Amino acid sequence: MAAAAETELAPEPPQAGPDDPPEVPGIVRRRLATLENWLDPYSWLVTAVIVAMAAILRLNGLTSAKGYVFDEVYYPTDAWDMLQHGVEWDEKIDGAAYVVHPPLGKWLIALGEKAFGNNELGWRFPTAIAGILMVLILIRVAYRLFHSIVLAGAAGMLLTLDGFQLVLSRTSLLDIFLGLFVLMTFAALLLDRDHYRRRLLRGLEQGRTPRIVPWWLLVAGAVLGLACGVKWSALFFLPFFAALSIDWRVQARRSAGTPRPLLAGLARDLGWGLLSVVLTLVFYLATWAGWFMTGTGYFRHYREANGMSEPPVLGALLNLMHYHHEAYSFHSGLTSRHPYQSWPWQWLLLGRPVNLYWPAASGCGAPSCVRQILLLGTPLLWWSFLPALAALVWFGIARRDWRAGAIGTGVAAGLLPWFYYAVADGRTMFAFYALPALPFLVLAVVYVLGAIMTPPEGIAEGAARTDRQLIGTVVAGAYVLLVALCFAWFHPVFVGQLIPYEDWSSRMWLGSRWI
Repeated sequence: MAAAAETELAPEPPQAGPDDPPEVPGIVRRRLATLENWLDPYSWLVTAVIVAMAAILRLNGLTSAKGYVFDEVYYPTDAWDMLQHGVEWDEKIDGAAYVVHPPLGKWLIALGEKAFGNNELGWRFPTAIAGILMVLILIRVAYRLFHSIVLAGAAGMLLTLDGFQLVLSRTSLLDIFLGLFVLMTFAALLLDRDHYRRRLLRGLEQGRTPRIVPWWLLVAGAVLGLACGVKWSALFFLPFFAALSIDWRVQARRSAGTPRPLLAGLARDLGWGLLSVVLTLVFYLATWAGWFMTGTGYFRHYREANGMSEPPVLGALLNLMHYHHEAYSFHSGLTSRHPYQSWPWQWLLLGRPVNLYWPAASGCGAPSCVRQILLLGTPLLWWSFLPALAALVWFGIARRDWRAGAIGTGVAAGLLPWFYYAVADGRTMFAFYALPALPFLVLAVVYVLGAIMTPPEGIAEGAARTDRQLIGTVVAGAYVLLVALCFAWFHPVFVGQLIPYEDWSSRMWLGSRWI
């Protein structure tokens, strides 16, 4: 009776009033869910360990290759001249030099030369730091994509153990900076996606339309401007990333139950996107600060020298436009043959790696010795890319997984435009042009490893491991171990280690294509 009385006297739960916001359905919450525990200490511990490994591999023996390696004859010398004159300089004519790449990458090299001098450490230290940062950012991107410490660690390990990224991290070329800024742009877009979804969910909980300022989208635009300040090929990513960002917003509004999700926020999407592109242009122009401020850069006063009016600001911009036109004409007409040039359809097959360093060598204890730095991806990893891309498309369609589309977009932006230029212009190309696509190719492999490890519906929290998960984990672990062994086998030709000719020859798996 007492229990019955207590039941009768128990207060009823409060009823929602007419002004109270509606309850958000659980399925909407799940669809708008984002990574909340990004500060998980175990994820950062894994990140720190792998980044430390990457740092050791990239910094140890950084100065062992003496003198300039491949195109180091250009960029470190330009960087040193920029420290003295503010722009690239030609000592033969004691005037500005004509160069065809924007200045930011050379300014970053100049930071190392300012700190350590005009020597191998000075001009290679910045690229090594850029390579290490790429590993760090890729781990965090993978963790945000997959919500898995294991898969995030696998992504970091695979990039750490890739010879292609290792060699470019230890050589003072521009492409490692380009790859870093492109990856940073994608990371900012990923953060923008999560921010947009969290704000939408909060608006649903409060029963009002949220005002969303996409700060990370603006950051992405600014960083892409820095990428363009290294090499113009960063522009390839602009339309792909723009379409990806708009698609993410439309899908978020669809998940939130917004009527007509495409049209509902398209004007705002385009407006903020346009502002992001404006920031791309502003930050790109900022990388030319030395050219603007010194007045001695190449074509700096082209209009004045040719009898045309040159207003203070507009004239400088018009002169820069002329400079860009001339540089683009140079790139478009660059079709001269080079022994180590290659075509985009060869890159993922390692059809023609680039010999960066081959000095006279002796003292290895054998009749003939070799010291070589070969720009070659770790073969087992790179030969996994094409099967992984095919599986990525399959799983992405079968599971309707946005992550597959995001990864595929990065790969397409980094590779497909080069196919066009190869067919249309037949211009001279090299394998290192593929570097900005590399993180996305690694993510494709990791995505497939994750698909093998987990069922389509994912893993319920607290659920016991299935046989499939156990087998998938073993397969993924074995794959990463095999990549590590392959990397160790080729490590001597990644870092220019002195070895007998026979040992070197045994590593040339594709014979004359690698020589």
